[in-house]
Amino acid sequence: MNELVVDCSVTMAWCFEDERNTYADAVLSILDNSEGLVPSIWPLEVANVLALSERAGRLDVSRSAWFIRFLNDLPIRVDDRSSFHAFGETLALARAHDLTVYDASYLEVAIRGGGLLATQDKALKNAAVKLGVAFTAS
Repeated sequence: MNELVVDCSVTMAWCFEDERNTYADAVLSILDNSEGLVPSIWPLEVANVLALSERAGRLDVSRSAWFIRFLNDLPIRVDDRSSFHAFGETLALARAHDLTVYDASYLEVAIRGGGLLATQDKALKNAAVKLGVAFTAS
């Protein structure tokens, strides 16, 4: 199986009970037999959600620490080449499909690596469909 490109919308559903859903759980179970791949922006996006959630009182530091350990134990590899594509392919994808550059980075990694995209973001899913990028069914 190709690598599974997991975006932040799916990742954070694993952290918050009120965001858990069957789709995110199914993606997590795919990682039992497959490696995840994420663009270099992913750790920053996840850390930002954790920091903002702590400030808002939605999450405490101990739960954040637990979640970071949980993520570190998953077979997810950060793509070290994604930043090199930011000013080229990623920006072009963002422009062409009306995506944020952050979301386009997941699409670019999936295209370049031939991976399966896991996202709950409708605009990102629509762009993947238009480009023929495979994604996990919701």
